[in-house]
Amino acid sequence: MPAGPHTTSAVMTPRGITWLGLVINVGLSGAKILGGLIFSSQAILADGLHSLSDLVSDVAVLAGLRVSERPADGSHPWGHRRVSTMVAMFVGALLLVLGCAIVYNAIVSFRDVHAPMTSLVPLSLALATIPLKEILFHLTRRVGRRVGDVSLVANAWHHRSDAFSSVAAAAGLAVVAIGGQGWSFMDELTALVLSAFLIVAAGQIMWSASSELIDRAPSRAIIDAIESAIRDTIGVRDHHAVRARQIGGKVTMDVHILVDPDLTVRQGHDIASAVQESVRKADGNIVDVNVHVEPWESRQDRNRPAGPA
Repeated sequence: MPAGPHTTSAVMTPRGITWLGLVINVGLSGAKILGGLIFSSQAILADGLHSLSDLVSDVAVLAGLRVSERPADGSHPWGHRRVSTMVAMFVGALLLVLGCAIVYNAIVSFRDVHAPMTSLVPLSLALATIPLKEILFHLTRRVGRRVGDVSLVANAWHHRSDAFSSVAAAAGLAVVAIGGQGWSFMDELTALVLSAFLIVAAGQIMWSASSELIDRAPSRAIIDAIESAIRDTIGVRDHHAVRARQIGGKVTMDVHILVDPDLTVRQGHDIASAVQESVRKADGNIVDVNVHVEPWESRQDRNRPAGPA
């Protein structure tokens, strides 16, 4: 029976899409690693190890989602969102280590003499992986962007790198199958190409995650949207000291606004609340907005000399 709307909505959640990826990766990694060992194919073995790393990252993302969604508490007054950043860093490090391991195994295997590959099973496994992982990439990235979770987006790119590695594996295995033993070196060469995909993806993921850990500001477009929302709020005469940072794919910020000095404390508080609401509407990923209220002074007041003490 076709999946109903409730089934589809359950899958298109952070946990649902990650569980789907985990189930698929269990089947793919087991089949490809077994195929690589049985048919002595470095390319499909490397591809299987890549799928196995996807499985490990799925488990890490599920654990991270469980923790990062917890509300703030006494020990973590800003919440637990950095856990998803740490998981993204872990996924990147896993890819980097795996890429280096594949390089080592491929270089060592160049010295070995291989029997000609007569089975098309490794090639079939690589071809079957491509559409599955490409679909997982698009679905996982869509959910990750919708909820603003960097660990999900990192895991999506892990799926995409697996699809790319399977394309390279399929191309190399096809050459080996057609060319025979004289082209058996393409198996190891393909494994080296796969490692390049892994290492580049790892560098991108780790750079993004490490930037968040050192409080990188969001994009210029987000900053511009924040400042525009502040300026358009009724009662705000001016503003300064806008600071924003990314935490786990979300944005937290603070700003100093200047209001009429004759307003009451309650009126100033209401304007600050209006600024918070306007900023959150400007971008759905802005979760924390701290507003400091200061009295506004006209240019004449600022230039007026102070009276005698």
